[in-house]
Amino acid sequence: MAHVALLNYRVALFKTGLFYFCKVPKQFTLGKAERLKSRKQIELLFKNGRRINEPGIRALYMLQDAESEPYLLQLGVSVSSRNFKRAVDRNRIKRLLRESWRLQKNDLRSAQIENKKNLMVFLIYTGKEMPSFDAVNEAVRAILNKLQNAK
Repeated sequence: MAHVALLNYRVALFKTGLFYFCKVPKQFTLGKAERLKSRKQIELLFKNGRRINEPGIRALYMLQDAESEPYLLQLGVSVSSRNFKRAVDRNRIKRLLRESWRLQKNDLRSAQIENKKNLMVFLIYTGKEMPSFDAVNEAVRAILNKLQNAK
């Protein structure tokens, strides 16, 4: 069985030639508005942000009072080219970080809405070896737990 993402639908293809469509829940997406891309915001985050360190991952974050809804929860990721020379390896680690964040961000999202704050987070992979998804997932979970308690 092969899965293919088509917009917000997931298509499963079976060996028999049958397939089905199912809607991907909106809450588990990582859309364009949730990605931290603005150079000004990233510079502000590195200048004034706070840090959380977990084995292999450093997180910089900044909370800002939100004037109105929707409350933004933005993520940026980075991997050092000094530790990983090949772009394929860097891109894989960035995909692992984004996927782990995407699957676990909902608890943080509800806490953020209660506090009425915008949150910018930048994850930097600082490890020297290629991580497994489980290792990245545990580190991101620990960071998210610390972010929920952050003021």
